[in-house]
Amino acid sequence: MAMKNPYAQYQNNSIMTASPEELNLKLYEGLMRFIKESIIFAEEKNIEKSHNSNLRAQAIVSEFMVTVDRKYEVGKQLYNLYEYMNRRLMEANIRKDIEILNEIYDISKELRDTWAQAMKLAKKGK
Repeated sequence: MAMKNPYAQYQNNSIMTASPEELNLKLYEGLMRFIKESIIFAEEKNIEKSHNSNLRAQAIVSEFMVTVDRKYEVGKQLYNLYEYMNRRLMEANIRKDIEILNEIYDISKELRDTWAQAMKLAKKGK
């Protein structure tokens, strides 16, 4: 029996045991990683890899759009922001526009940082 990649096993276990809040944080981090990859590959003129990384970022944003609860005003606002991000990612992918990718990276980072802060505050409140 071949030994599996220990890093892959660790990642799989961390996802399987993560709370919904931790999964959201991981998604934001993945979104940032794929946008950064798309930027790097675009700078290197590796169009295919930039495209693939951009598509992965779009998939994460689409997942956020599907799962956000729009019953509440904050959910509606988040949905609109995700919709904007997705549209801009598509535009960046078509144009290979690094400036747009940087814009969406910055928004993603703010969302990730805000989510991490909310998790800390929620933990303190328990």
